[in-house]
Amino acid sequence: MSRAWAVVAVVAWFGVVATVLLSGLGWYAQVPPEPGLYGDTGDGAYGVLQRVVDTFSYFTIWSNIVVAVTATLLARGSHGPRTRVLLLDALLMITVTGIVYQLLLAPSIDVQGWSLLTDPVLHVVTPLLTLAVWAWAGPRGWLTVRLLPLSLVVPLLWVVWMLARGAVIDAYPYAFVAANERGYPAALATIAAILVFGLVVAALLTAVDRVLSRRRAVQPA
Repeated sequence: MSRAWAVVAVVAWFGVVATVLLSGLGWYAQVPPEPGLYGDTGDGAYGVLQRVVDTFSYFTIWSNIVVAVTATLLARGSHGPRTRVLLLDALLMITVTGIVYQLLLAPSIDVQGWSLLTDPVLHVVTPLLTLAVWAWAGPRGWLTVRLLPLSLVVPLLWVVWMLARGAVIDAYPYAFVAANERGYPAALATIAAILVFGLVVAALLTAVDRVLSRRRAVQPA
């Protein structure tokens, strides 16, 4: 199990570090930002700090970091309560990242330049690899109903950070949460819907974990 999660950790950390470095260096293809969204940072050293902070303000990066941290802990043999919560968090967040990207973002994004490398890693490879390794290697029996509310703590922290920063700089990471363009009622309604969807995903993952645990229990020794 530890070796499988070590592979996940390497892939997830690569996606995060590469994205932050390329963004900070300004190597991503420069395209005019949509109204109310991140992107208007200036060229060269002038915009380094804002580009990096923008990058760390995307839910995609948060979810990949949670996966990277969780996979690192599992590869090192950590089995504490915090690791269990982080595992559900990682599975929930990276699943939502993959689904939301494919349904809401991918159809309108023109991927080019270095994004051809990092976008698939962040939004496709890491989500699929994380779920595949968890389904194959476990750990089994860690996901429980009582952990469901705790699995929303990190996503809610992201929501608070993203909205607070957006109110200050008048820019947001995604069009569907851009309160300056859509208004707070519409943006908050979308966020609430995604959080509810996240809870459903977490509940489904917990149910799948129970089924896989039972199958392992009845397998002949």
